[in-house]
Amino acid sequence: MFKLRTCEDTVFNNRTRPCLLYQIKRCSAPCVGHISPEQYALDTANAERFLQGQTQEILTELEKKMLAHADKLEFEQAAELRNQMSALSKVLHQQSMETGGDKDVDILAVKVQGGKACVNLAMVRGGRHLGDRPYFPTHVENATDVAALDADMDEAGEVTQQASGKQAKTLEALILEAFIAQHYIDVPVPPVLVCSEPVDKELMEALTAQVGSRVSAVHQPREQRRIWLEMAQKNAAIQLARLLAEQGSQQARTRALAEALDLYADNPDKLEALRIECFDISHTAGESTQASCVVFHGHKMQSSEYRRYNIEGITPGDDYAAMRQVLTRRYTKLVEAARNGEAKLPDLVLVDGGKGQVSMAREVFVELGLDLGLIAGVEKGEGRKVGLEELVFADGRDKVYLGRDSAALMLIAQIRDEAHRFAITGMRAKRAKVRVGGSKLEDIAGIGPKRRASLLQRFGGIRGIASASAEDIAKVDGISKDLAEEIYRALH
Repeated sequence: MFKLRTCEDTVFNNRTRPCLLYQIKRCSAPCVGHISPEQYALDTANAERFLQGQTQEILTELEKKMLAHADKLEFEQAAELRNQMSALSKVLHQQSMETGGDKDVDILAVKVQGGKACVNLAMVRGGRHLGDRPYFPTHVENATDVAALDADMDEAGEVTQQASGKQAKTLEALILEAFIAQHYIDVPVPPVLVCSEPVDKELMEALTAQVGSRVSAVHQPREQRRIWLEMAQKNAAIQLARLLAEQGSQQARTRALAEALDLYADNPDKLEALRIECFDISHTAGESTQASCVVFHGHKMQSSEYRRYNIEGITPGDDYAAMRQVLTRRYTKLVEAARNGEAKLPDLVLVDGGKGQVSMAREVFVELGLDLGLIAGVEKGEGRKVGLEELVFADGRDKVYLGRDSAALMLIAQIRDEAHRFAITGMRAKRAKVRVGGSKLEDIAGIGPKRRASLLQRFGGIRGIASASAEDIAKVDGISKDLAEEIYRALH
């Protein structure tokens, strides 16, 4: 609506012509001066005001400007403002909700089921409902322990009155209070919180002291607030049910793979700790080769444990050598750490490839003294069609075809695709850095955005600059002979 730019600063500072977003009227092209800095600053301010709920004032101002352009017979500019007003009105219609007298309110509802919890947070700002978002607190079992300690239990295990006469807190109340205490540390707190559970006065006093203005919590609300809370409670139940269904499906996939490969299928504890590592190699015609390692553990992908490896010293395009290098680097350190009890070896190592990649993995594992039964290659089926993949093993076992609709194959495909995604994004980033030469050129003293843009425009990219002589580089406007020689040395 306000045509604000979405590009990175490095792109913005080096544009010489508008991008596609300007052509489809999604950006006003401040990068090339198609809009004045004053007008762009005004559009930015209006976007901020819109998010703060000051929509009517913006519409009034736009209407005045539209009429002024129409009086001057500037119908094209007037039409643009009319379209902007129409877009604003459409968004406001989509967001409309009866808010009564409330302008800024947060509605929090908590639902606990199956050992998991969901806190649904709905926000009203400037009298407009901005939507809601589910949060899934971890360590719910800790809240369960606190609830047990906080309450006196009778022989039947039911909560009774505490010695002080104060009712013990429910598990839901403990979770909600913990969420409020953590969520609003760095987030602005509205004056009113509508909660599905009662909240301690001491917590609200702490929030009030933090904000510097009164913050109140409303439990068992009426009228419009009650409708909001019921909606939030319903959304919390839906989101939690969805999470449990997804987790149940993921656990079923893990169990199916364990059964297919005879990996702890009958031991729930070991199944929960099942660890799978998957490797993939990515490059473009041998350029910017990278290997990725992704980790599946606890029935889900563990992105914090992902690793990328820059592959060097091999023949460009030699995927086998690349796989050998990444496996050697990965497991040489891991074996030593495992011996010291500082790490755990995976229960299964997947490599994206057939017999060739598996043979390379076998050589590495033999050298390191690791169990060959850990290695499995994901070999593409006939015509490289999805669903026809087979597992190839390093220990001599026959190939295994899991079946197109197999839950085990779905899990393997998920892990393999994640390894491929992680590898290819890293490879593209590295390739872009090499081709654009952002860091190489910008690291040279005396090369600023303008000179860098001139060099790239003259030679068509970093490779063109690298292949040019110092004399050719010196012919670019703004590049002295000494600076050209410095650029040549830096790129060679």
